[in-house]
Amino acid sequence: AVPRVVALYFARSAELAGVRSEIISVPQQLTSLQLWEEIVKRHPRLAALQDQVVFAVRQEYVLLGDQLLVLQSGDEVAIIPPISGG
Repeated sequence: AVPRVVALYFARSAELAGVRSEIISVPQQLTSLQLWEEIVKRHPRLAALQDQVVFAVRQEYVLLGDQLLVLQSGDEVAIIPPISGG
């Protein structure tokens, strides 16, 4: 079964995605960068944040990269852009 996780968008990421949360189906095992690519496929405008964004997966911060994530249905994945106005 493919996990269905809850993607939560905050601040600038919510503006760019046009949604605050959604259910997405993703592979059970993938790297954080692959997860980002899955999300950008749905919301191409989010690509602008790639160098700055972090995830929080089950309330743990994850940087984009080759860290392997193992996701379960119902996990929350928060997409957190830089908080400062830059």
